[in-house]
Amino acid sequence: MLFQRPSDDTLYQALIDRDASYDGRAFVGVTSTGVFCRLTCPARKPKPENCRFHETAAACLEAGFRPCKRCRPLQHGMEPLVSDLVDRLNAEPGRRWSESDVAALGHDPSTVRRAFKRQLGVTFLELARLRRLQEGFTALEHGESVIEAQLTANYQSASGFRSAMAKLLGLAPGGFSDDAPLRAAPINTPLGPMVAVCDVHSLHLLEFIDRKALPSELKRLVTDTPGGLGCGRFTPHDQIEAELTRYFSGDTVTFRTPLTLHGGPFARKVWTALRQIPSGETRSYGGLAKALGCPTAARAVARANGQNQIAIVIPCHRVIGADGSLTGYGGGLHRKRALIALERDAAEKSP
Repeated sequence: MLFQRPSDDTLYQALIDRDASYDGRAFVGVTSTGVFCRLTCPARKPKPENCRFHETAAACLEAGFRPCKRCRPLQHGMEPLVSDLVDRLNAEPGRRWSESDVAALGHDPSTVRRAFKRQLGVTFLELARLRRLQEGFTALEHGESVIEAQLTANYQSASGFRSAMAKLLGLAPGGFSDDAPLRAAPINTPLGPMVAVCDVHSLHLLEFIDRKALPSELKRLVTDTPGGLGCGRFTPHDQIEAELTRYFSGDTVTFRTPLTLHGGPFARKVWTALRQIPSGETRSYGGLAKALGCPTAARAVARANGQNQIAIVIPCHRVIGADGSLTGYGGGLHRKRALIALERDAAEKSP
């Protein structure tokens, strides 16, 4: 019989009771610490509002949580091959692994890929990348220097650490400014970690951390903003994080975090129209163009849609193809599908 995910209340009680029957079938991510655990973890129990339950360790990693060092959720019930490589990863979380490294250990890379996907839902190389980026970005966001962040991430090479961060953000850690007017900070969501860029007044960017366009978007922000970019938080970071928490919990949310839009007049017009699409509903590119009074501008609308750099708040995921297909989405079609389903469920529950 397939495992049917119980309610969060049931899983929280299992966490309190350290119920071994859920071991390996459910995990808890703790928002106050950024760590995820087995439900039998002996650590002090978090408050219910700080718990995010997931069915796999991979889902916890994708949501931005780090594995607990006490209960070691990545190791539980694993094949020896997987357990051995996870142990090696934990020993060197900053190492830049490659398939040749795996082969040098006497393992067939294709066998390793299948084993990790089967047990963790993510390949070993993907797992290594997630761990490395989480360690480095979290250290910087907590105010550590570049050297301190490098050591926290256990990178032996400063150039390797800068390269990894540059790939993620399009800006090496040395390019961050301590007194920058814009600050970047990670935000965990059930669909994976996001990065939010804010100034003291408003939100400038909100993207999933694996969006391919993220480095170029950040470069443009840095170019357009005197004083550059730093790591840290302002009040708008806390506001958008709280609103996203409510949104992903299934509430119908009106986002009130102030926005600063970076785009031309037509793009801003499209983005305004996107925010007027009711939650739980979708529109086609052509239909949106007609609503804007530009019935022949479907392609221009699509371009403006793709240029949006404030995901979810400016809901470009609500625009689909004329035939009902999901079409493209910078955050990935799996996320677009999940966001539409989440909003439809919330709309159906609303009075």
